[in-house]
Amino acid sequence: MKSFIIKLFMALALTLTATSAMASSHEAPLTQQQQASDKNYESKSILTMVSDFLKTTGVVALANPDVPKNISKDKVAMYKFHQSWGRIIMFGIVFLLFWLAIAKGFEPLLLLPIAFGGLLANIPVADIAGPHGFLGVIYQAGLSNELFPIIIFMGVGAMTDFGPLLSNPKTALLGGAAQFGIFGTLVGAVALSQYTDIFNFTLQQSSAISIIGGADGPTSIFIATKLAPELLGAIAVASYSYMAMVPIIQPPIMKALTTDKERRIKMSTLRHVSRMEKLVFPVVVLMLAILFLPDSTPLIGAFMFGNFLKESGVVERLNDTLQNALINITTIFLGLGVGSKLEADKFLVPDTLGILVLGIVAFSVGTAAGVLMAKVMNLFPGTKVNPLIGSAGVSAVPMAARVSNKVGMEYDRTNMLLMHAMGPNVAGVIGSAVAAGVLISIFK
Repeated sequence: MKSFIIKLFMALALTLTATSAMASSHEAPLTQQQQASDKNYESKSILTMVSDFLKTTGVVALANPDVPKNISKDKVAMYKFHQSWGRIIMFGIVFLLFWLAIAKGFEPLLLLPIAFGGLLANIPVADIAGPHGFLGVIYQAGLSNELFPIIIFMGVGAMTDFGPLLSNPKTALLGGAAQFGIFGTLVGAVALSQYTDIFNFTLQQSSAISIIGGADGPTSIFIATKLAPELLGAIAVASYSYMAMVPIIQPPIMKALTTDKERRIKMSTLRHVSRMEKLVFPVVVLMLAILFLPDSTPLIGAFMFGNFLKESGVVERLNDTLQNALINITTIFLGLGVGSKLEADKFLVPDTLGILVLGIVAFSVGTAAGVLMAKVMNLFPGTKVNPLIGSAGVSAVPMAARVSNKVGMEYDRTNMLLMHAMGPNVAGVIGSAVAAGVLISIFK
């Protein structure tokens, strides 16, 4: 027994000795690494540490931005401006958008996320809008691949009622006429670039800018990401800003192009549209798009899918999700992603001014074309159309229809035009998607 215990202790002693030797053999490299680390570290005084910290603050980054070595000498001054005063100017523009959204109620659901995204994008040092910043990740996840605009179209489709359009199909002509603003502005943008030295828009950029005339934010973003991603921020801000200012921009144009008698025209009550008609319509429109303009089907397909779910009446949970949770979540990410393109070096350029000017021209021309088309339709025999509903041909749903109704009621309190104006309004949504498909197909 004693010999067994002695042997056991000897075995344990040998094991411990071997383990210690192995540990010692592994400690040497770690000690060398620690010594190397200690050599790299330089002790600093408190004043030096405070000075190094101040160099990483936003104040210093704005006052004295670092210039990358790959920037050519002729662009150094402009780079410093964008990184210093340019950022400060963008902060001012962002605060203006906050004021318009909160104090004036101009399209707050999108202007607030876009503006806040612009605020984050212009923060120095943090690089929030860069490839690895969370705004850059959002942009790559849903805007560079056009996912967010398509989801928005699904939600809009679920909230749309085609009844007024089906009840009075000829109002679709008003929605089509309003798209004249898109193609008219395309010509204007090309001419502006050709005959002036200030602007130099390519044909693709001009096409992306012109879609602002349709007053459809998701469509503007969709086509900008395909044809002119470098102009996305300016195009999106212009599009949504003009959509928000529909009650300001449209009434003067509507009143200037109509007479007092025309504004008082009362339209007959809309007929009842059956459920079958509402079910068949989105499928027919999508099939026509597939056959004649496949490039428009991402937008039209999403729009009609949302509407088909709504009209089917058997998937209320999906319909409710599209109308509420999904479209709200997507709107947040869409706004932040667009805001990531409001960096000073991308927004504070002469092209932005040209986009803002061309955008309001496009929107105004689209409004005028819809009103004038209604006046032309009244030259033919048949039921008269109140020209005021022609302005609703731009696809700012349902704001443009509400403006038509409001202006009509200023001249006759009993003249309710809202449901009549919804016909050209939803036709305008389809029309802008078709126009986007045409422009995209040109550059394939």
